Amino acid sequence: MSSDIQHIRIGLTDNHPCSYLPGRQERVAVALDPTLHTSSNYEVLLANGFRRSGDTIYKPLCQACEACEPIRVAAHQFQPSRSQKRLLNKASAITWQLKEDLDENWYELYASYIESRHHSGTMYPPNRQSFEQFSHCNWLNTQYLHLYEDQRLIGIAVTDLLSNSASAFYTFFDPNHPLSLGTLGVLLQIEYCRQQGKQWLYLGYQIDECPAMNYKVRFHPHQRLVNQSWRG
Repeated sequence: MSSDIQHIRIGLTDNHPCSYLPGRQERVAVALDPTLHTSSNYEVLLANGFRRSGDTIYKPLCQACEACEPIRVAAHQFQPSRSQKRLLNKASAITWQLKEDLDENWYELYASYIESRHHSGTMYPPNRQSFEQFSHCNWLNTQYLHLYEDQRLIGIAVTDLLSNSASAFYTFFDPNHPLSLGTLGVLLQIEYCRQQGKQWLYLGYQIDECPAMNYKVRFHPHQRLVNQSWRG
């Protein structure tokens, strides 16, 4: 693929209400060339602010808003904060395993998470087929980081694995668990990157005005893509 990202052929969706900022309109650019649907090309696109939903590669291209900023963590330079260290200590009995397939009882956990945490979100009501279409990708190595406590499944972090990086795609967990399992999932994905010699963990888009997103900026050092330049 050409390294000139400006040569990518894109299509624009219609404007529709933003899922994250009330009163704003959202529009995304969709990469149209099917030859881009490879792991190596997607890694280049990730580094240029794109993400995926299912097999579709997209990036926000809103007419009057630039709130979405891609964010990534430098895995080998990562230093946990005091609160993250405390979380890791409290979670010492939690085990994790990266798997190619979801455990059979994943949907019960997912439905409980959506019902409790995202009752007004776009994923509500929970639907097995919709989640599988949203998370599955035919041309990527997508795996599932399972979290267990006393052999009970308590969380899953869907993770796209690439040559020099990984992408934290979506995480769901037991909404009644006392620990911050979402944060723990990111910490374990960073640890996996460190173990496998991967440079970056991509965390999607950071929106400073959206409180639900602010956990992402607590992982240091991180970079944001601003005006097509990664800045620490």
